[in-house]
Amino acid sequence: MSRLLSTIAAGFLGVLAISPASAQDKVVNVYNWSDYIDESVLEEFTKETGIKVRYDVFDSNEVLETKLLGGKTGYDVVVPTGSFLQRQIQAGVFAKLDKSKLPNLEYQWPLISDRLAVYDPGNDYAVNYMWGTTGIGINVDKVKERLGDIPLNSWDIVFKPEILGKLKDCGVYMLDGPEEIIPTALRYLGLDPNSKDPKDIEAAGKLLAPIRKFIKKFDSSGYINALAGGDICIATGWSGDVLQAKARAEEAAEKTGKPPVNIEYIIPKEGALMWFDNFAIPKDAPHPEEALAFINYMMKPEVAAKNSDYIAYASGSLGAQKFISKDVLENPSIYPDKETQDKLFTVTTYPQKVQRVVTRTWGDFKRGK
Repeated sequence: MSRLLSTIAAGFLGVLAISPASAQDKVVNVYNWSDYIDESVLEEFTKETGIKVRYDVFDSNEVLETKLLGGKTGYDVVVPTGSFLQRQIQAGVFAKLDKSKLPNLEYQWPLISDRLAVYDPGNDYAVNYMWGTTGIGINVDKVKERLGDIPLNSWDIVFKPEILGKLKDCGVYMLDGPEEIIPTALRYLGLDPNSKDPKDIEAAGKLLAPIRKFIKKFDSSGYINALAGGDICIATGWSGDVLQAKARAEEAAEKTGKPPVNIEYIIPKEGALMWFDNFAIPKDAPHPEEALAFINYMMKPEVAAKNSDYIAYASGSLGAQKFISKDVLENPSIYPDKETQDKLFTVTTYPQKVQRVVTRTWGDFKRGK
């Protein structure tokens, strides 16, 4: 799933947070998605609690999972996505949350908590941070120039070679995430996006194979700037990321006086994956008390709203909604209406044998086999 604090900026912030300090200093080590927090929130957390933040970033669930399964990450708070969270809970890598130390749980959105319980029964191990959808980001002018007036609210523009091929010259990016793209391909084929049948996974691979030659890059973070700068014309991506690209394009236009790159986020009519990014505490976290303090602070409605406004993602906090700006709260790309929500789907973790099929199918697709 995404994200405004750049990796460089985050690394710099982390250096500041872990500069030489006495043994009495309190620290929390956080590992979050890149471009995914209002950095001033970290400063305010330290000011209010006295706990310094070491903040590192990643840009794929696979990177996070490799670290977690290896053990001894040194992190106190991590942010896995739902289906990965489920697998990691089963692997025993997380500590159960001490909810007595999370009083701000009362502000969480029951609807989202209930959906998260599909991955984490009882919400014992995780708290939702943000949620969103996986759809399509487009440079409207470039796409219409090449495709004419055909409807753009369909996965046809990604999965039909005769359409995507017309966009190759202006740049096509695809998320480097089989757990995102394969279920989407299954939905497009009219199959269960949550299917665990290897034959269905292979069918998704056959759908994807013909479009490989049109994809410039598999990417899960750089597409934000690529869209904002007009360097590409289409990307499969996360809702907030594409909206961040739109905001960056508008900011650049204000500075240069030139018209902004016209970017839109599309939730296709066939439906889209709904995902959940969540706070969890590794079982071997060196500072579990500080981790609970950090998670509790992030659930404060005003804080949750500040992050949601900054990164343009929907918050897992219901209490935050009275503080979130109208531009975000009333944007159907961020908070979809009921008709759109009814077309959203979720997926659960793959059994190990099926995961191998997914990994092989995705690898073959990327290599163009």
